[in-house]
Amino acid sequence: MRKLLIPLFCLLLIHCKKNEMLADESPKAMMISVPHDSDKEISEEYTNKAPTPPSSISEKAVSENEPISTHKTDTISKKIIKNGNLRIQVGDIKKAQNQTSEILNKNQAYIQKEEFRNTDTDENLNLVIRVPHKNFDALINSFSDGMGSVLSKNISSDDVTEEYTDVSIKLANKKIYLEKYRDMLKSAATTKDILEIQENIRELEDEIDVSEGRLRFIDDRVNYSTLNLSLYKEKVRSSATSKIGFGSRFGDSITEGWNSFVSFVLGIISFWPFFLLIPLIILLWRRWKARRKK
Repeated sequence: MRKLLIPLFCLLLIHCKKNEMLADESPKAMMISVPHDSDKEISEEYTNKAPTPPSSISEKAVSENEPISTHKTDTISKKIIKNGNLRIQVGDIKKAQNQTSEILNKNQAYIQKEEFRNTDTDENLNLVIRVPHKNFDALINSFSDGMGSVLSKNISSDDVTEEYTDVSIKLANKKIYLEKYRDMLKSAATTKDILEIQENIRELEDEIDVSEGRLRFIDDRVNYSTLNLSLYKEKVRSSATSKIGFGSRFGDSITEGWNSFVSFVLGIISFWPFFLLIPLIILLWRRWKARRKK
């Protein structure tokens, strides 16, 4: 029995060894063998279905991770508000006004407000000028050179980028909440809910209007700078250069004297209650004195 089992055990070992060798040689045989038509169709089908490798590392990162949002946040450019105050002494107001019109046309500016004041000692023409932001410096230089003597000059710049960005972000969030409230209003069931949602919508709409108005105001101030221009002419009162003669000045003096006299008389008349009280007080004092003597 032992002699029979030993040959069978040897045959079993040889069979297992042969299977291992065939398994090791099978890939090599597949690599050098020519595939049949059916195998070729299966291979092409598998190739078409297999995913293509990413062409770049960024695409690989996108494919492996969660999808990245394609929403782009708008970058806000610098918001600078420029303002200026300029006071110039000129020899002739009308001539200076004509020069001002030419400078404004050249720099695409316009007059927002004009005020003229004429006194005995001077003439003043005050202008509020709006000019495109890019032409502000050129406008200042045009007025400073050749117009007259610059008495005062003040230029300021205010960076409102942070405020503009903050208002824009809050405005966008308010619009999102407004749309959500409108969607909630469609599905509201009770009258109480409808009224509360409508009140929230009204408040949001008011806040949105205020924010949009603020942004429009900032844009206007940024796009158009403001210059307060004052043209000043001093009137020289001398016998050689003054156009006002001696007769006119003499008449003015008489008029001023009469006005002073009238003012004095009116001032005295304004004390009439005291004029009535003083005689009454004197009369009462005399009577009291006479009774005392008796």
